[in-house]
Amino acid sequence: MPPPVDAMLAGLDMLERYVHGPDDLPVLVRVGLIHYQFEAIHPFLDGNGRIGRLLIALLLVHWDLLPHPWLYLSGYFDANRQAYYDGLLGVSARGDWEAWLLLFLEAVARQSDEAAAALDRLEALRKHYQAMLRDERSASRLMQVGDFLLGHPMATVRQIERGIEARDFKVAQRYVEKLVERGVLREFTGRKRNRIYRADQIFEAIEGRLEI
Repeated sequence: MPPPVDAMLAGLDMLERYVHGPDDLPVLVRVGLIHYQFEAIHPFLDGNGRIGRLLIALLLVHWDLLPHPWLYLSGYFDANRQAYYDGLLGVSARGDWEAWLLLFLEAVARQSDEAAAALDRLEALRKHYQAMLRDERSASRLMQVGDFLLGHPMATVRQIERGIEARDFKVAQRYVEKLVERGVLREFTGRKRNRIYRADQIFEAIEGRLEI
């Protein structure tokens, strides 16, 4: 249960001071403490778990441990949901920080391995795109779209136009049509306007289901 509003605001204030203050603890331990404390403060009616797990990745970027928020701890916590809840409750009920931090660090280790494997699969997919598109007209521009899609695997033509700084909408649309033809993109809305395209293989690479 969330605390009364005054206590919640005071808790968030102290948590923010801790996030920005000095500390001799290892950074991953600090992040584990912060995640627990955010969940204990429980400032929102819904979405506290999602925001708390997003905060983990953003803090690791902020503290220069990651160049981008690539660490997806929700995958581990969702697969070990009861242990995750038991770990948080153990701190609240018994002050069992050790069990919680061991679980948290195990999650970081497992998901770091998963993230590294996903990046390897994405790099293999990028090389596959290069080989497939090298004989196309505007091959380098098509690969620009491919690189954009690696970070934005669902996009509209307008988003792709801006992402690669295309000359105009029609040019971006031609690139998209070529990538649809080659199986890189798939339009999945069925709409005539404001269509959204999905790069299925990129999602498969991220999820570990890709075989090239």
